[in-house]
Amino acid sequence: MAVEDAGVFPPITPPDDEVRERAVARHAQLTKPQGSLGRLEELGAWVAACQGVCPPKPFERARVVVFAGDHGIATQGVSAYPSEVTAQMVANFLAGGAAVNVLAAAAGATVRVADIAVAGETAPMVSKYKVRNGSGLIDREDALSAEETAAAIRAGRDIADEEIDGGADVLVAGDMGIGNTTPSAVLIAALTGSEPVAVVGRGTGIDDQGWIRKTAAIRDALRRARKVGADPVGLLRTAGGADIAAMAGFLAQAAARRTPVVLDGVVVGAAAMVAEELAPGSREWWVAGHRSVEPAHTIVLDHLDLKPVLDFGMRLGEGSGALTALPVLTAATKILAEMATFADAGVTSNDTSNDTSAETAVTPEPQFTEPEPVPDPEPAPPKYTVAPPLDL
Repeated sequence: MAVEDAGVFPPITPPDDEVRERAVARHAQLTKPQGSLGRLEELGAWVAACQGVCPPKPFERARVVVFAGDHGIATQGVSAYPSEVTAQMVANFLAGGAAVNVLAAAAGATVRVADIAVAGETAPMVSKYKVRNGSGLIDREDALSAEETAAAIRAGRDIADEEIDGGADVLVAGDMGIGNTTPSAVLIAALTGSEPVAVVGRGTGIDDQGWIRKTAAIRDALRRARKVGADPVGLLRTAGGADIAAMAGFLAQAAARRTPVVLDGVVVGAAAMVAEELAPGSREWWVAGHRSVEPAHTIVLDHLDLKPVLDFGMRLGEGSGALTALPVLTAATKILAEMATFADAGVTSNDTSNDTSAETAVTPEPQFTEPEPVPDPEPAPPKYTVAPPLDL
């Protein structure tokens, strides 16, 4: 694939609306009052529409891909942790000791780690698609070259293809990279016209001085990014990073391959916004797993018109919020697939749409009869008292 073609995607076909309508109709026949399961009903219908079949099939192979990469901006004191933590956490993922591993196991998913731009050595099994060691210092230079940007987008596309061809029926995108919330905030601000103070967050838990440094870095990077804001590939090159570019390619390719994705927090959200620019309509194939406490994430959700499944005050990344929501999505799918209908269970429904007697029966009006008057009782005969005879 040529450099100029890496960001070109086929038209995105939306999930099947006819199947979604059938799913809504099926919910009306399940043994429960209509609408009584709230958002679960909406999520189940979305899964059915994505699969193109009703009832939907419960997920058999949920797969998490954690995109790892470092960012030069971390040297400016915008994170509470040093850059070497990224490579250390990749090793932790491979050892099964991170939150993503625990949450994936609980949700019935498996984890893949992809080193796209870690500033250090990682295991060969995760570095197949590595583009470079870290991304550029975005407040004063481009994050990537044009060739590196194309390579990163291609990496994400190839990873999506590998997972889908391997049988994945639902995907989760996760992130790991010290300093990665800073370029994410720049991308979000550039695509929405937001000011730096509206998108800057605490990330790994920076103090007030770190927050000031981070805001300044976002301000300076945003000046450069706004010049290419209409070009999503140029935006990734200027102010993104190899890991974020790979995530954008991954998310757009999943939509092109008609595979549902559960989104995580602000870093994945930034990549999703760029992916929607690359392949309009991709967002129809995504559900927001949660709302991060990072302020820019709410801007992402509003921009993509996505309603989060959970709001637990999380901000870890790694795919943790999406994995916490995955069991809810699984439950919504199984309800639609496995719950009995009124007819199956022999339970009386309150549906009178096929009952003609309900429409034709006439209830007689009550008859009111004047009560008969009660005659007054006859007066009792007078009683006379006879005086005793007088003694003379």
